[in-house]
Amino acid sequence: MAETQRRGRRIMMTQGELDAFLAAQRTCRAATVGGDGAPHVGALWFVWDGTALWLYSITHSKRWAQLRKNPRIAVVVDDGHAYDELRGAELTGHADFVGETPRTGEPCPALDAPERLFAEKYFGMSRMPHDGRHAWLRLTPESVASWDFRKIPG
Repeated sequence: MAETQRRGRRIMMTQGELDAFLAAQRTCRAATVGGDGAPHVGALWFVWDGTALWLYSITHSKRWAQLRKNPRIAVVVDDGHAYDELRGAELTGHADFVGETPRTGEPCPALDAPERLFAEKYFGMSRMPHDGRHAWLRLTPESVASWDFRKIPG
């Protein structure tokens, strides 16, 4: 699994807390790297299946093109307004392209669970609607860092 967090162990989330947090949050920010080394960050909807973060991305995007050339990716999911409410996670690794591009709904057993989770989370539906513009990226984290400032003694 992912590398263990070294700093901030007192405020890191347990696996159960992390799973619940990632299941509840709706938007992440995904960072990719261009050919010139410049970073690109964009917001995306996602689902967490307990092992991997599934990102539903437009296939004609800068993100998609950069990941085709260099699959390294970092994703941040965070929440909170006041300092003592801040919490989040950074997941890093490599993006895997799963299913057809763009996604039209061809049978793909690897996408059954993420598409069900995504359809329920964002559309309140049991089946995933496909628009022919998006496709799936899977990030199985190589490293996870999390924080929950609510754990800091007051």
